[in-house]
Amino acid sequence: MKRILLVMAASVLLAGCPSTYMPENKAPVETVTPPPEVEPVTPPPVDVVPIPPKQTAVDWSAVVAPLITQMASADSVESGKILLVDSVKNNTNGALPVAKVTSAIVNTVDNTGRFNLVPQDVVVSARKALGLSQEDSLVTRSKAIGLGRYVQANYVLYSVVSGSKDNRDIEMQLLSVQSGEILWSGDGKIDQ
Repeated sequence: MKRILLVMAASVLLAGCPSTYMPENKAPVETVTPPPEVEPVTPPPVDVVPIPPKQTAVDWSAVVAPLITQMASADSVESGKILLVDSVKNNTNGALPVAKVTSAIVNTVDNTGRFNLVPQDVVVSARKALGLSQEDSLVTRSKAIGLGRYVQANYVLYSVVSGSKDNRDIEMQLLSVQSGEILWSGDGKIDQ
């Protein structure tokens, strides 16, 4: 009987041993579906960049020279007086090289020898003092006359370019600073 008890005790001990006990804890298995095949993305066709039309350069000196000649020979204009050439006003529907046009007018007037011009650096500092921008697109005759009074000029040359890109005109007026009277007026077509 001792033997039976020993065998039973041994079997109970062996049955309770954790090394022989294996639980059924399995990790969950997930099925992975492969992603759908992606077609390679082809870039859109490259559009050819259109070449912009060539911009024709305007010879501003040639445009303003006939008008300046008319102005210099006007009967109501006295020689040797001080003339302020105001910035050109742009009334076109596009960009206009205002500084280039104004410079062409100044050089052409200077070549006539009929007027004493207000130097452009004096005009720039006077504009700053009066709070007028160099690129003022709202240039008016009254602003031009006020600027002329500030620099003590006798005359102001007021110029306006108007029209569309293909059909532009320039109008010039010589104004008396003292009275505001238009002493001379002329206009011309701008050929490209």
